[in-house]
Amino acid sequence: MIGVILLNLGGPDSIDAVRPFLYNLFSDRDIIRLGPSFLQKPIAVLIIGMKLRKTLAAYNLIGGKSPLLDITSAQAKALEESLNVSVSQSQAKFRVYVGMRYWHPFTEESLEKMHKERINRIIALSLYPHYSIATTGSSIKHFKDAAAKYSVEYSCITSWFNHPLYIDALAAQIEEGLKGFDTKPAVLFSAHSLPQKLVTSGDPYVNEIRGTIDALTERLDIKCSLSFQSKTGPVKWLGPSTEQMLHELAGRGIKNLLVVPISFVSDHIETLYEIDILYKGMAKHLGITLKRTESLNTSAKFIEALAAIVLSKVADSGWS
Repeated sequence: MIGVILLNLGGPDSIDAVRPFLYNLFSDRDIIRLGPSFLQKPIAVLIIGMKLRKTLAAYNLIGGKSPLLDITSAQAKALEESLNVSVSQSQAKFRVYVGMRYWHPFTEESLEKMHKERINRIIALSLYPHYSIATTGSSIKHFKDAAAKYSVEYSCITSWFNHPLYIDALAAQIEEGLKGFDTKPAVLFSAHSLPQKLVTSGDPYVNEIRGTIDALTERLDIKCSLSFQSKTGPVKWLGPSTEQMLHELAGRGIKNLLVVPISFVSDHIETLYEIDILYKGMAKHLGITLKRTESLNTSAKFIEALAAIVLSKVADSGWS
């Protein structure tokens, strides 16, 4: 039996979980470095105190919790079914688990479950298509540290930004989104931002984002721009921000805009609140009709892509 663990950020599963989730997030120096290491946690507490009320209000607007665990669990179930297609449960070759970085089920919790179920070969699949030390790097490091206590073989999938089936899945969502307009809209790819210092130090995140966009524009007749969202903390982040880009597009006379959340494979607060509520309202004020592509979530093409990525790694590992 081969175990597959889907590595993701995680999200608060209740309003009460928001504060501890944010603490786990801001305490991670791979995500953002807040002064010298001994001040990381005290500064994290200060930042949370300043932003907690606004963050709680945002989560209340999207149902009082993040949907990320529910969606990732559904992705895991669909992927397991795809990997074990046409075989009975007793003949199944794959089991798929969820391992979150900053909230339950934590990666170490899922590894403990895999150990109890006698899984000793593991594919760790990052659900961040574009590699960054702040996302995939942190999640993989945490996975390896947690896996070290067990006698297991593992192989890690850290980047798949230009996988043909992933591009197919994104292109399908964009094509469907374009149908929501009477006239062809401008397209804005909105990626999660990253501290500028990481990119300056050689982080490949932006190059991989652009690689995905290049692959999409080769097959789609679209005019597009790239912006970055979800900046937080007192450091310089990538730009232009999505807010800035909305003003720039309005200045160009753009009236219809399709936003593609390029670095996200699941709905969470960045899509459901930031894009669907905050940016949509901002765009309306600027005279722009803003619509968003559906997130990949459990779309059939996306699950097909994940299955192909896993099977390729299994073959490369000599486990087939």
